[in-house]
Amino acid sequence: MGTPKSRSCFGYPLSIFFIVVNEFCERFSYYGMRALLVLYFRNFIGWDDDLSTAIYHTFAALCYLTPILGALIADSWLGKFKTIISLSIVYTIGQAVISVSSINDLTDHNHDGTPDILPVHVALSMIGLVLIAFGTGGIKPCVSAFGGDQFEEGQEKQRNRFFSIFYLAINAGSLLSTIITPILRVQQCGIHSQQACYPLAFGVPAALMAVSLIVFVLGSGMYKKVQPQGNIMSKVAKCIGFAIKNRFRHRSKTFPKREHWLDWAKEKYDERLISQIKMVMKVMTLYIPLPMFWALFDQQGSRWTLQATTMSGKMGAIEIQPDQMQTVNAILIVIMVPIMDAVVYPLIAKCGLNFTSLKKMTVGMFLASMAFVAAAIVQVEIDKTLPVFPGGNQVQIKVLNIGNNNMTVYLPGDTVTLEQMSQTNRFLTFDVDKLTSINVSSPGAPVTAVTHDFEPGHRHTLLVWAPSRYLVVKDGLNQKPEKGENGIRFVNTLNEMLTITMSGKVYENITSYNASNYQFFPSGVKDFTINSTEIASDCQRAFKSSNLDFGSAYTYVVRRMSDGCLEVKEFEDIPPNTVNMALQIPQYFLLTCGEVVFSVTGLEFSYSQAPSNMKSVLQAGWLLTVAVGNIIVLIVAGAGHFEKQWAEYVLFASLLLVVCVIFAIMARFYTYINPAEIEAQFDEDEKKKSAGKDNLYPALEPVSQTNM
Repeated sequence: MGTPKSRSCFGYPLSIFFIVVNEFCERFSYYGMRALLVLYFRNFIGWDDDLSTAIYHTFAALCYLTPILGALIADSWLGKFKTIISLSIVYTIGQAVISVSSINDLTDHNHDGTPDILPVHVALSMIGLVLIAFGTGGIKPCVSAFGGDQFEEGQEKQRNRFFSIFYLAINAGSLLSTIITPILRVQQCGIHSQQACYPLAFGVPAALMAVSLIVFVLGSGMYKKVQPQGNIMSKVAKCIGFAIKNRFRHRSKTFPKREHWLDWAKEKYDERLISQIKMVMKVMTLYIPLPMFWALFDQQGSRWTLQATTMSGKMGAIEIQPDQMQTVNAILIVIMVPIMDAVVYPLIAKCGLNFTSLKKMTVGMFLASMAFVAAAIVQVEIDKTLPVFPGGNQVQIKVLNIGNNNMTVYLPGDTVTLEQMSQTNRFLTFDVDKLTSINVSSPGAPVTAVTHDFEPGHRHTLLVWAPSRYLVVKDGLNQKPEKGENGIRFVNTLNEMLTITMSGKVYENITSYNASNYQFFPSGVKDFTINSTEIASDCQRAFKSSNLDFGSAYTYVVRRMSDGCLEVKEFEDIPPNTVNMALQIPQYFLLTCGEVVFSVTGLEFSYSQAPSNMKSVLQAGWLLTVAVGNIIVLIVAGAGHFEKQWAEYVLFASLLLVVCVIFAIMARFYTYINPAEIEAQFDEDEKKKSAGKDNLYPALEPVSQTNM
């Protein structure tokens, strides 16, 4: 063991400050890059939402599966220090490669702003992501365990506090990066053509990863480095295999039972190894229920963000976008970890309650379950405000009069009279089979029958402007606009074609008496210009939209006024969201409190209950529960298609509540151990044995270990 003279600061080894700064930079790098990934796939590489999401989740799962590889390398070959150094280099290269992959000028030979050889960019980004997954996954189990190694016996309190500070560094890094990298992404850059600056947004995380590596190397002289102890995983696997085989061989009743099934390996393996495997197996058994917690926790980035898209982000003077709500978790962690450590835990201790690690984790699971109950209650409130869309064999029809006369429309069971430039106040729902006839007439004109094949499951707008002049438009919106954006389409009532540009998006060549498709915009006031050969030079061409909220849709009708210039009339198709995103704060608060008592404690518990040569292996096992949790989400989301979203939240809450009870029962029967003491006992026994051999006292019996 390389043990340099340990220097301390505030009672902590000085070396851990380098480890905490290293972790902060590494997490900034990882989360900063991950925040951009789906948008990069969609907007730069041009994949659709489904493929982008699938690749994103595959990458995330890989990042939590590779820790096993990192733990193997650290515990059996290079040791934690060298593993962190070598895999950080791989990680930094991966970040640099993905940054290079986003430079469109790399293959943009004709300087038109789009890459000419897209497969080059795809290949580079995939190579970058694989390197990052091996880098981040490989160092994950080593960094926290390496930090724990820096503490001496008797520094349990400081070590527990270290795991809290370590977790704080993770969340501070993720919070800052998720705020900063999206700001960098929207900057314009490029050599030949200006566009969204992905190279800069990916480049900053790459630079932070390099800083992380340099900081870690700088502390090299102060670290306490535990030497690797051979290929421990293969030893463990062989020992377990032998114990099972031996037990099977001696299954007849003539052989006496042994205290533990692993004791059947005693014929071939030493007691120290068997004892260490027992410790690890006990903790690994406790891990079985844990993925359910992560299954709920990781839905902040998917289901809860989607929930936020159906809510209003106006909070006083500020406006919050749906995907920014996730930062609430990181902000609350930065606040809650110190409060828990400095106030809550000491108070519980003062009350004389023995709040053990496993009790904390049980409370964490319960709080996460309650967070989903809160999410379900919020969802019920949202559902009350959501518009009803047609299902199955239904169609919905709205009538919009864009002419200069009053119009009467006869629908099955309903007659609607509309003044000029007005619409029905809601969508009318019909069964396709019963939608036998629709007729249109105006004063003094014959009745005209509307002939159209209405598509089931869709909304349609019937545009009418004269007794025999009408057009049926399929809206194409079967749900609230995604990401809390607002859908805008234009209807042209002029005799010539129009092209309209709104906030950089173009509605090209809208023909006379026709409607464009919807395009989508974030909240706020939007500027748009109308271009047509028929507009007089002294007429206004630039207009402003109303102040768009969240999740609405509008039809803008362009028409000519009596003076020959244009005016734009706004009609609401889907009302904006009314339930405020602030209502999500209680569920984030409950989940964050759950995370603080569950995750920080779990890291520390895994470290404290692991034998010295298997600390990284147990940390990797802990991270594996996160990967399994993500897989559970994919299975449940794929298998159970719920009519109501709140029902899915309630299902997840119930599942975790059941798991929480099972875990509490398992925890009740768990006996805490001190691996260092047990190993010290073995060392002492071995010393006695060797002393006995040296002194040639054959009469000395070795101390029996059965009570270990």
